[in-house]
Amino acid sequence: MGRILCVANQKGGVGKTTTAVNLAVGLAKSGARTLLVDLDPQCNATGGLGRKPSARHPLVSQTPLREAVVTTATPNLDLLPGSRKFEDVEFLAGADAEQSATLVRHLEAGLLNFYDFVLIDCPPSLGQLTRTALAGATEVLMPIQCEYFAMEGLTQMIEVIRDVMQRNPRRLRFGGILLTMYDHTLELTHEVDAEVRDFFGEIVYRTVIPRDVAVSEAPSHGLSVLDYDPRARGARAYAELCLEVLERE
Repeated sequence: MGRILCVANQKGGVGKTTTAVNLAVGLAKSGARTLLVDLDPQCNATGGLGRKPSARHPLVSQTPLREAVVTTATPNLDLLPGSRKFEDVEFLAGADAEQSATLVRHLEAGLLNFYDFVLIDCPPSLGQLTRTALAGATEVLMPIQCEYFAMEGLTQMIEVIRDVMQRNPRRLRFGGILLTMYDHTLELTHEVDAEVRDFFGEIVYRTVIPRDVAVSEAPSHGLSVLDYDPRARGARAYAELCLEVLERE
């Protein structure tokens, strides 16, 4: 079975979906069979790969998951699209522990033997939907913005991760913490960087994702920054992140 990376942070606007999309594309370009699962009701990961949301979310509908998967413009990369349908969002967000376990088993049985990597893009919350994704993952990747409240949000997220790890020992591990929207010209950025690395050590990725207009523009074209502007600083950073993820196997 492949690696299942849950890309999660309860704060919005930290580059979570951007990281999920660009890392998925980078892994696929490296030759790894990759699936991106969109669990965020905003469906930004789906749109970021130039695809439309599903009428019903594949994890809720009776459609076999293999039939619900769509291809993308990137070889080796498939997508399980999200859904904005209120009933589906409500069901996924309100699933109890037993329903969540059923969803995880459904995902594993339907897809995981086909892929080297499965990336799950979570909503910006600590709710049941994020907990369900964590329960189904083998590792969690946490993007955090280099700002004053970064550590506070990170601490809350880690408490949830520890709870999931206690419920299902020996499955979920910390994949890494990723510093995003990195501005080398700001003293605050360097302070947050130093504090996070001092506290968490090697779990923090060496790679940082810089502020880059190309990264912001790419989703509006339905492309990753690796395809939109391969020479951009953000594209190089995500390529380096991809190599780090592969190294941490």
